[in-house]
Amino acid sequence: MTHAPTVAVLLPDLRSGGGERLHVTLATEWLRRGVGVEFVLRQARGELLPLLPAGVTVVDLGARRVRDALSPLVAYLKHARPQALLAAMWPLTVLAPLAARMAGFRGRVVVSEHSPLSIAYGRRGRLHRLALRGSQRLLYPLADARVAVSAGVADDLARLSGLPRTRFQVIHNPAATGRATCSADTQDPFGDSPRPRVLTVGRMKSVKRHDLLLDAFALLPAERRGTLCIVGDGDGEERAQLKARVERLGLGGQVLLPGFVADPSPYYAAADLFVLSSDYEGFGNVLVEAMEFGLPVVSTDCVAGPREVLDNGRLGTLVVPGDAQALACGMKAAMGAPVDRAALRARASEFGAGVIAERYLDSILPGWRRDDV
Repeated sequence: MTHAPTVAVLLPDLRSGGGERLHVTLATEWLRRGVGVEFVLRQARGELLPLLPAGVTVVDLGARRVRDALSPLVAYLKHARPQALLAAMWPLTVLAPLAARMAGFRGRVVVSEHSPLSIAYGRRGRLHRLALRGSQRLLYPLADARVAVSAGVADDLARLSGLPRTRFQVIHNPAATGRATCSADTQDPFGDSPRPRVLTVGRMKSVKRHDLLLDAFALLPAERRGTLCIVGDGDGEERAQLKARVERLGLGGQVLLPGFVADPSPYYAAADLFVLSSDYEGFGNVLVEAMEFGLPVVSTDCVAGPREVLDNGRLGTLVVPGDAQALACGMKAAMGAPVDRAALRARASEFGAGVIAERYLDSILPGWRRDDV
């Protein structure tokens, strides 16, 4: 390879979401394979910025709104000319092909969506839905490839855009971290909290339904309840609402809210059960992370992701979304059920970073394995 190719990754920012984390993971793997990486951010902010591997360049478009990013993105593509542009998360996924066309960009443009957009934006009103559908139908065809993180997301995108399902490629997330070990002297993050220890990991956003999880936890028999830990942070209002709910449910002293944690591995290692209570997911990275540690899993059977990860429920308990009683029953049953930890770890290994990173490169830089890139 005479010149190392460069992939530009277009994201809103690097806050601590699953989609942002996976691109940090991909960047690490691409660098190991001799591919340069530039993160082109609408705003250069977020908790994950310090976690970028050495060698990654950060470009700040300095755009307060998405539409303000078009002009600086065009200028970037004209000046920097990476070999490929990978854009994630609508509306950046429709902005990128447009900017590439305006810039006369000759590299590959790949767009990647991480959630079922018809649900994610379903409550924004008719005009917003028209903008979503219209932008996809007009601009998705300008991309060289379209990636969805799960079959459910791909199905949703095909319906929205009107493009054939065959025009969407499914590449699961590189969610297996490879960090499923903790040294003997690692401090137990649960402290002396009683068992069973129930864990969830995710930002305090309404879609994650931490309120539902608290309600379900409160429905468990007091003698079986143990400790619930919610790892992840949100804005001040979201955190205050959760704390108020904890007190209202009489769960003071039984719920831990440690906030953002750069590496939640010690929490997975010390937990007894992992629960995902989301209304919807695109994939469900945290399910794979939990399975790496051999943790039994209970998840809402929401659109896209969990059913695929858990092999149609063979490797975890799936319950009806939005139903606290169903979630509580699933948690109670899982607490007393035998666990095939080897099977969980084997499934998690299928989402290893190295394998997934190479699948992305095959789409982004089809000739990267040869010397003619």
